[in-house]
Amino acid sequence: MNGTVRRFLRIFGLSLAWLVGIFAVMQIIPYGRTHKNPRVVQEPVWDSPRTRELARRACFDCHSNETRWPWYANVAPFSWVVQHDVEVARDVLNFSAWQVQFALAPSSGLSVRTGNMPPVKYRMAHPEAQLTAAELKDLADGLDRTLKPE
Repeated sequence: MNGTVRRFLRIFGLSLAWLVGIFAVMQIIPYGRTHKNPRVVQEPVWDSPRTRELARRACFDCHSNETRWPWYANVAPFSWVVQHDVEVARDVLNFSAWQVQFALAPSSGLSVRTGNMPPVKYRMAHPEAQLTAAELKDLADGLDRTLKPE
């Protein structure tokens, strides 16, 4: 081997070692790996079982206390992203803590209609959340009926 190839392999090896080391150190930070769901306190009065079933498929992993944590939610930095997304989603709307008022709840149907919910990155990782056009319409209409302002 000539000197250039050796130098390249040495630099590549050191870079790879640093990356592996950084990844290993990231695993020490526990954020995102303490997956204890809070208890379910109260759900909304659903307009139909169909709406609840569609919401369970497409919304509950982030917007409820019944999150199913995927395997990658145990590996930093993915665990950090998943935990953050769930925390933010529960603050905006939590179907398991309906005793709290959520200002954005009435616009949930609109979020589904415009394609903002469920988010693309969630649908990519969760094929069960990829609803058909008819299911999306049913979910949006059902959320409108269920979460209408009183």
